[in-house]
Amino acid sequence: MVRLTRRRALAAAGAAAAGGAAIGRRGGGSSLAAPAKKTDDAILGLFLVLEQVQAGFYHAALQTDRLDGELKDAASALAAQEDAHIKLLKRKLGDRAGGPPAMNFGSATGTPERFRANAIALEELAIAAYIGQAANLSRPLVAPIATLVSVEARHVAWLRDLAGVSPAPRAQDPPQSGQAVLAELHKRGLLK
Repeated sequence: MVRLTRRRALAAAGAAAAGGAAIGRRGGGSSLAAPAKKTDDAILGLFLVLEQVQAGFYHAALQTDRLDGELKDAASALAAQEDAHIKLLKRKLGDRAGGPPAMNFGSATGTPERFRANAIALEELAIAAYIGQAANLSRPLVAPIATLVSVEARHVAWLRDLAGVSPAPRAQDPPQSGQAVLAELHKRGLLK
């Protein structure tokens, strides 16, 4: 497997963002998406990076033995579900799937409070990326990828509930470009 470097991750995000340019309109106002296989691969590659970071984060938090009770139960369940998301994305990408990126969780899992805050941020980023990029996928990929968005939304609602904050703070979730999501992961120090 090819290791995903920062350059490749940013290139994938750029290609995913460029995929949005392939959307046109038909006379009736319906969207006509015409993304190429390359664009599909770039978008799925971005999603794979996000899922690998999430899974790595939850597994790392569980190894610290700093979580207990409901928070530990949530981390365990979410780790397993993120692992399942990775398997789905790898199946869709086949031999084009990259290996996990270099991750650094440092103090992000150091306390239950930091874990919860970073877990919420990771899940929000995943949702923003899925919302921002999934519509740029070719039609056969939209349905299987859409099933991941609802699960990610439940993840963040569960974590927000455990944090004692509103599980649904907005009526709509904002989309983000792949580049913005990757930049946020780097800013948080979760990707090297």
